[in-house]
Amino acid sequence: MEDNTFDPELIRTIFRLVWERRGAEREKNQFSETEAEVGPSTSKRSRLTSANANALKLSCELLRVFVTEAIQRAATMAEAEGNHIIEASHLERILPQLLLDF
Repeated sequence: MEDNTFDPELIRTIFRLVWERRGAEREKNQFSETEAEVGPSTSKRSRLTSANANALKLSCELLRVFVTEAIQRAATMAEAEGNHIIEASHLERILPQLLLDF
């Protein structure tokens, strides 16, 4: 069953990229602080965000279930139209309800 899931290192890399981009955006949008307001190097802004192994496994499983459900719903939509191929329009139609369900 583990072969049917996403690679935890891939998910960790994606998370890290998103966290780095959000941190850079936050720093860009904030006003510069005075030296008196600067805290120790372990302040919340300077700490690196990370996820432990169990959180990564759970994220991989959630992503796998989400993608599987999206494919199944889009396939049902395609079959209802008489198509044997899932197209972007099928995914576009099922996406709003899928996001509400998750």
